[in-house]
Amino acid sequence: MSLQTPIQNNRRYDPDEIASYYRYRPWLAWARALNIIWSFAAFIFSLKWDEWQNQVEQNKSKRAAQLRQLLTRLGPTFIKVGQALSTRPDLVRKDFLEELVKLQDQLPPFDNAIAYQLIETELGRPVKEIYSELSPSPVAAASLGQVYRGRLHTGEEVAVKVQRPNLRPVITLDLYLMRWAAGWLAPWLPLNLGHDLRLIVDEFGTKLFEEIDYLNEGRNAEKFATNFRNDPRVKVPAIYWRYTSTRVLTLEWLNGFKLTDTQKVKEAGLDPEAIIEIGVTSGLQQLLEHGFFHADPHPGNLFAMPDGRMGYIDFGMMDQLDENIKETLVDAVVHLVNKDYNDLAKDYVKLGFLTPDTDIRPIVPALEATLGNAIGKNVGDFNFKTITDQFSELMYDYPFRVPAKFALIIRSLVTQEGIALSLNPNFKIVEVAYPYVARRLLTGESPQLRRRLLDVLFKDGKFQWQRLENLIAIARTDENFDVLPTAKLGLQYLLSDEGKYLWRQLILALTEDDRLHTEEVQSLWNLVKDDLKPNRLLDVAIGVLTDLSKQRVAAILPSVTAITTFGMKR
Repeated sequence: MSLQTPIQNNRRYDPDEIASYYRYRPWLAWARALNIIWSFAAFIFSLKWDEWQNQVEQNKSKRAAQLRQLLTRLGPTFIKVGQALSTRPDLVRKDFLEELVKLQDQLPPFDNAIAYQLIETELGRPVKEIYSELSPSPVAAASLGQVYRGRLHTGEEVAVKVQRPNLRPVITLDLYLMRWAAGWLAPWLPLNLGHDLRLIVDEFGTKLFEEIDYLNEGRNAEKFATNFRNDPRVKVPAIYWRYTSTRVLTLEWLNGFKLTDTQKVKEAGLDPEAIIEIGVTSGLQQLLEHGFFHADPHPGNLFAMPDGRMGYIDFGMMDQLDENIKETLVDAVVHLVNKDYNDLAKDYVKLGFLTPDTDIRPIVPALEATLGNAIGKNVGDFNFKTITDQFSELMYDYPFRVPAKFALIIRSLVTQEGIALSLNPNFKIVEVAYPYVARRLLTGESPQLRRRLLDVLFKDGKFQWQRLENLIAIARTDENFDVLPTAKLGLQYLLSDEGKYLWRQLILALTEDDRLHTEEVQSLWNLVKDDLKPNRLLDVAIGVLTDLSKQRVAAILPSVTAITTFGMKR
């Protein structure tokens, strides 16, 4: 086997080939492993020494810088871990957080001469022939590359991203060690992650290999831009393909402010709350609508632009969800907030957190006890830190597992919540997320979403008025939500063949619950009466009466007659 084969030439992550390579070169793996172990052991010892000497407060800034330097020295894989932690002010103490934030775009750059040479090698001509201007030093240095600010000869201002040298061998070796450690440690962990740990490493490895292919990143950026082409709040930079290769990426320059720089955001006249809403809503759109999501949305990759838009960059680490997962995620959010723990347990089975042969009966009360406390009396009390803390207890006692696909989803959601918390420490993600889901259910035009709405509004064959009222009330918390178009869409669905069942059940619920004369129902009639079809009303009324026993017919006949008469008078 060639020394370079799995290290330099492969553009796809292949754990078996990597393992085969290092199996015959164990000295390389052991040297790296000892370096990692020794580095962390020395850091942990320094923390303990501060405790023994009562110097924790005195040295905390020094230790935070030491941790950042340690992760930087260990390279891209560990820098990625530090970047993820830098977005969690609720998990990492402030002094460490301030240092870890520097890992996003304040890493030591590599030599400019090497970067310029790589540009010329990859693009096949001198730098001066490609760019009319190029900054003499990088404006930002990240874990996988560094960025220069430049201008094309045609006048466009651009960012030029150049990959770090010798990157693939370093990442490959770290992934091999992580996978080996995952297999060895899994049986000893107190959580039921087991065999999934190596799958999670493989998922991370696959995405990391995709991230260091800049041609793939360019394609991802264009797909992401297409998904948000009708959203004026989201900005994605254009890709200049003539000046892009596997290790050099030329894209449109975006001016903006880091989301964690609250002071500059406010000085620019921007509302942090509005920025938060754009970030969370666009994140939910990626997961629940497009199915194509940014898996690395740390503050170095998101900008608040002067015109109020959210600017996204760095599309190397992305993932795709199929329709079934998207629909089940919507179900899970609704079932969680509605406290339907039996249905929520079934959602976990569909998503792969529980195997299909798992007996969910003992899990349902455990979910109720654990997640019920996490949510509290108000859905606004919910956040991911709370839920992960509570959920860890369930993972210890029951056969939950983390599907490899969801490692990136969880990372994306947790990171976005962390960014929002940095802008507003009192931020509650469900205050934005659930209104979005409610609007999606109420205004959704796809058959799948309409079926989800039916599942929400009916339980054990009975219409749930409280849930409908909750959905509308929550959706109305968004100032942009207008109940009138929603009512029109709902009526169009009710009067279609597909909505015939719901229409009949709705009339039954109106009559049996004696809601025909309430102010809300009368207002609804006034909103939609111009679209009512007398023949449809009559057909439905006859169908309703046919379905009922004689006793129930006698009880509700006056109400059904009132409905049909109201429609016929038009």
